[in-house]
Amino acid sequence: MALCDECRYNTFDEESEEYYCDLALDEDEYVRLLEETGKGKSCRYFIKDLGEYGIVRKQN
Repeated sequence: MALCDECRYNTFDEESEEYYCDLALDEDEYVRLLEETGKGKSCRYFIKDLGEYGIVRKQN
């Protein structure tokens, strides 16, 4: 999923050396997310990651 690369919830796990979605979903929400993305719909939980200094840029 291309959006995952830019998502705030995309987290790197140093042990497995892989990225994963760090969004806290219950089981039903997770199944719904998988079904929707499998049908080509974009992720409804996507939030663009502004980087380490994103908050500072918003304040200025």
